[in-house]
Amino acid sequence: MAAVRRSPWLTPLRRALGGNGSVLVLVEGSAGLGKTRALHGLSGLPEAAEARRTLWRCGAAQEPPETGGCPALLLVDDAHRATPQEREWLREVLERPWEGLAAVVAYRPEELGTAGLPLGAPAVSYPPGLAVFRHRLRAWGVDRVRRAASEVLGEQATHEAVTRLHACSGGVPQVVADLLGALTAGTGSRCTAADVDAAGVPVRLAELVLSRTDALTAADRPVVWAAAVLGEPAGRDELLSVAGMDGARGRAALLEALAGAALSEVSQGRYGFSVPLAATAVRERVPGPVREELHGRAARVLARRRPVPWAEVARHRGAAGRRKSWLKAVERAALAAVEAGHHQEAIGLLERTLAVPEVPARYRARLAPLLARSAVIGLRSDQTVEVLTQAVRDPGLPVDVRGQLRLDLGLMLANQVGDLAAGMRELEAAVEELGEVRPALTSRAMVALAMPEWPTGTLAGHREWLRRAAGLARAGDSEVARAAVAANHASLAVACGDPQARELVAALPVDGPPAGCREHAARGLCNAADAALWRGSYRWGEELMSAGLDLAARIGASYTEQTAQGTRLLLDWWAGRWDGLGERCERFVADTADMPVVAADAHLVRGMLAFVQGDWTQAVHWLTALGAPAPECTRMPLAAATAGTLIRLALVRDDPQAAAEQARAAWAAVAEKGIWAWAAELAPWAVEAVARAGDAAAARRMTAEFVRGLAGQDAPSARAAVAWSRAALEECEGRHPEAAGSYRQAAAAYRELSRPYARALTTEGAARCSLLDGAEHSGAPDEAARGGADGTAGEDGGRAHAVASLRRCVEQYTELGAVYDAARARTLLRSHQPPEVRRPGRPAFDDRLSPREREVAELAARGLMNREIAVVLHLSPRTVEQHVARALRKTGALSRRDLLRTAP
Repeated sequence: MAAVRRSPWLTPLRRALGGNGSVLVLVEGSAGLGKTRALHGLSGLPEAAEARRTLWRCGAAQEPPETGGCPALLLVDDAHRATPQEREWLREVLERPWEGLAAVVAYRPEELGTAGLPLGAPAVSYPPGLAVFRHRLRAWGVDRVRRAASEVLGEQATHEAVTRLHACSGGVPQVVADLLGALTAGTGSRCTAADVDAAGVPVRLAELVLSRTDALTAADRPVVWAAAVLGEPAGRDELLSVAGMDGARGRAALLEALAGAALSEVSQGRYGFSVPLAATAVRERVPGPVREELHGRAARVLARRRPVPWAEVARHRGAAGRRKSWLKAVERAALAAVEAGHHQEAIGLLERTLAVPEVPARYRARLAPLLARSAVIGLRSDQTVEVLTQAVRDPGLPVDVRGQLRLDLGLMLANQVGDLAAGMRELEAAVEELGEVRPALTSRAMVALAMPEWPTGTLAGHREWLRRAAGLARAGDSEVARAAVAANHASLAVACGDPQARELVAALPVDGPPAGCREHAARGLCNAADAALWRGSYRWGEELMSAGLDLAARIGASYTEQTAQGTRLLLDWWAGRWDGLGERCERFVADTADMPVVAADAHLVRGMLAFVQGDWTQAVHWLTALGAPAPECTRMPLAAATAGTLIRLALVRDDPQAAAEQARAAWAAVAEKGIWAWAAELAPWAVEAVARAGDAAAARRMTAEFVRGLAGQDAPSARAAVAWSRAALEECEGRHPEAAGSYRQAAAAYRELSRPYARALTTEGAARCSLLDGAEHSGAPDEAARGGADGTAGEDGGRAHAVASLRRCVEQYTELGAVYDAARARTLLRSHQPPEVRRPGRPAFDDRLSPREREVAELAARGLMNREIAVVLHLSPRTVEQHVARALRKTGALSRRDLLRTAP
């Protein structure tokens, strides 16, 4: 009805219903476009309430209704089925209309007896006073199909599923509705494009197209069968060649098929089915021998096109039973797709081919490496993993081919699937099988084992693998192998703070002539960007990420592109760009749900957002459950940062022993790896946890080890973390003046890095220690406000500076959306600023929440328990319980979670 409500004829129709003039609207739409729905919608117009309403369906053997006299809404459906008597009656009404007649006549244009004339020949003699309009119903666009899918399936339908739904239905509303009905009955938690394909042809559509085909003579049907076999609109000559018809006979058959609506002119000069699924219904009913002949002719016709659509040629040759030529076409199609950067297309074609048991071993040995190569660059496919796993077990496979497959299988298992242990085993086996026979591929396997981000291995071991890979690459003549070494050399140099890192990144072969060189260059750029961001080189990292994303998109390196999108989420977290970040993380996790390694960045960021918002239960879920990768399969910098957040969570829940235990384990992993820049998001919380657990000596050793590990390296984020770690240790040891100075040093470093959240945390720490130092010098806790920010007691200016810093922290936390931190800082601020002078007695807030009740309500709505809120706000659990009860009563909220939506 949306299109109807915007139509220019709606105003004249409403005037006619008010007794002002007369109007005819001809509603034209093919089967399934919603003519009947449109008529029912018009009957609900407010102006029709006082009019005589008549809904007439032609061909239903009804007596014609009375006409004339008063405002009337005459709705005529299926005019293409009108009997001669009904057409005559309609002609009489429309040639002699009365004031107040609003007539709407709906029909299928493809089923009219005379094209363009709804009531047949001759044309109706419309009188001058009758306003006549034609309204053509259109198929839905993809956005309208997406809304329909959302209404039926909610969030289950993926973007690919909606695109496929629109494509196979042609946007015809009734077909969309029928398919959604089938999908509702058959899908689980997600609806994919494969689910749409599996839904089949709706019965309503199948019966319509088969009845139209059957209405043709036996001599004319082959042209419809040919269109069904082709499966896409085709020109007249190609269509008739596939049908096996000569010019004159074929032209006559095509005209009959168009006249009977068995086929349509989908676009100018191209004929086929307006609903692509209709081709499937017809094709399934074509006799087998005839179908094979049609496919054989289709393959020959398409092979004459330039460029040759090899994937379609392969499909037709396979359906025609021409096995050898089918496999040759598959290989050419896959090579063409890879050359064009369409790796997902190549993957789908090769998966389907290699799943056929009858494919000879010699063709498997040629096609499986193509699949493996595309799979490493593309997105995860469990079917590809299964195909390659079976292939490497084939005893008839040449050893070097098996080694090549192991290499790519190992990369897939480690990168896309997240099974690191299995991936490393395959890569090590690939090195043994490839040996010196295939030095370029052996070098690639060694390069993969040199990746430092994985938790297995040490920095020295990774460097040794890279040294061996470089030697093989230099000795050989493979530009791609040298590009692979260059990519890993550059990213490792960035991760380790090597002074030559920028030169190595700049030398990556982004314009290398072999496609493989550009693939490794894109990977190198994106990996270097990730490494630069973890070190705190945010501007350079963002530049590298943009360049890597652009190159990956141009060459179709989907996996590399997805990893860089995850890195962008981390950058936005550090930069404080939190608006909408949680929703973006959730979408990214949903889109990469079957690739935990790729989704890991989003899990971390979403978990940290949940923590700062006070939703600690959700924080644990995002960091440890909901598809998050296990620590042993998580990249080292991510694992360290995840551990840092979980340690902090244990600290705020007042469980220092659990925090210290996790801190020691995470610290040992970083120490074993030897890349200390990756401890930047872990160190402050790990040092604090160990110190608060009573082992200050171990905390001092950790801090010293951190400093030694960063010696001579360019790692701005880690340098800031060193100052923060010292501050945390000094605060735990009660050395508040020193701690205040270290916190200020850290805050200045984070200001230079443009990291607002870390700056606010360390600024708050400096103010807290300054005020604590003042309280200690004053000798009385209730005089803590007299302490100076520079560590000297009784200096009002210093105290005022610290209080002002706290106030700015509260503002910064609030602006970012860090609910938990804002509540904690407000509590600290309230305890150190002088009480406001007010009249005796409790302030009257009536039914509004007091500031304290609002703080408690926000945290309760985020999921914190009363005892957790008590820890945050330094209140007793009983006081928190009372505040929650008052907040529920004042807001009328039905639950704690509902407080966020109801708090005034």
